[in-house]
Amino acid sequence: MIIVGEKINGSIPSVGEAIKNHNLEFIKERAKIQAASGATFIDCCASVDEEIEVETLKWMIDCIQEVTDLPIAVDSPSADVVLQAYKYCNKPGIINSISMEGDKAEKVFKEVADSDWQIICLLSDDSGIPKTAEDRLNVFGQIMELAKKYNIAPSRLYVDPLVEMLCTSEDGMSLNVQVIKTIREQYPDIHIIAAVSNISFNLPVRKMVNLGYTVLAMNAGLDSAILDPTNRDMIGLIYATEALLGLDDYCMEYIGAYREGLFGPVQK
Repeated sequence: MIIVGEKINGSIPSVGEAIKNHNLEFIKERAKIQAASGATFIDCCASVDEEIEVETLKWMIDCIQEVTDLPIAVDSPSADVVLQAYKYCNKPGIINSISMEGDKAEKVFKEVADSDWQIICLLSDDSGIPKTAEDRLNVFGQIMELAKKYNIAPSRLYVDPLVEMLCTSEDGMSLNVQVIKTIREQYPDIHIIAAVSNISFNLPVRKMVNLGYTVLAMNAGLDSAILDPTNRDMIGLIYATEALLGLDDYCMEYIGAYREGLFGPVQK
C-alpha cells in the first residue's frame, strides 16, 4: 500500500496553530514520526489564504525536507498555487490534486508532463461531485483523454473515486466499490487512492468505520491511501489485508513490518 501521510495539514487545529506561529519544530516532528511509521509520501497542506499560500507552503516544504528525504505531496485546491510551490521540492512527489473543474487538469498536466511528478485526480467537475458511478466514470474518461494528450502514463496517476460520509450515503459504499473495480479492470497499472477518514465523519468510534472501509476498498482494488501512518491498528490492518489478498508472498511483508514495530504492541 502506498501511504500519503496526512498529519501536516493546516485544517488540523494544532497544525494550523503551528503554521500561524511558524513553529518549525512542530512541523519537523510531524514529518519525522510519519517517515518513521512507514509513510511513502508526506502530504503538505497549508490551508491558509491564497495570498500567502505559496510562501507558507515553501516554509513547510523546507521544514519537512530538513528531516526526511521522503517525497512530498504538495496539497492545495489551487492549481496556480501548486504549480508555484512544487518547484521548492528537492525531488518529484505528488500534485494533490486536480479535477475536471475549470482548467485545473489542463494546467497541471501541461506543466508536469515531461517530469516524474505524479498526480492525484479527483473524479469531480464543474457540476461538483457526481452522484452516480456512471457519471464519476465519465469524469475519469475525460481525465484519461487529457493524460493521453500530454503523454502521461496511467502509472503516474492516483485516481480518487471520492469518499463521502457514510452517514449520508444511500447505498453504503457500493458506488465507491463499483468505481474502483471498473477503473482497476480498465487500467491495471493506475493507482487508486482514497482519503480514508472521509467515510466516517459525524459517526461515533470513527476508527471502526475507517478500518472497515479500508478492507473493502482494498478488496476492490485500492492500492493507495491518504491516512495517518502512525495509526498502528490501521497499518497492521493494511499489511494483513494485503497478505489475505495474496499480495504478500508467504506474508513476508507482514512479518517484516511487525518486526520493525510498525504495528502490534508497542515494543520496548
